[in-house]
Amino acid sequence: MTALGDRIRELRKKKGYTLEKLAELAESSKSYIWELENKQPPRPSADKVAKIARVLGVTAEYLLDPDVTEFADATDEAFYRKYRRMDPATKERFRRMIEVWDEKK
Repeated sequence: MTALGDRIRELRKKKGYTLEKLAELAESSKSYIWELENKQPPRPSADKVAKIARVLGVTAEYLLDPDVTEFADATDEAFYRKYRRMDPATKERFRRMIEVWDEKK
């Protein structure tokens, strides 16, 4: 089994998805999901892995990169990427919102 396969299986089971359900939600086939979970695919499809990651609520990097050991790392990275693409005014609003939330603690 691969790190990719282990992570997909673990997250799929946590969500209570069968192979069929994950395949349906990720617009894939049951056999492809099974192969990802149980075989060493030489080059999994980036598009398919991205769809699977989205359905499972993680990033593709979390599924593919064994160095990303914590789920929070992957979700934080996805947030940071979105944040970096925002215009300066939107970034400023986010910073102010965070300051307000922080003050309420």
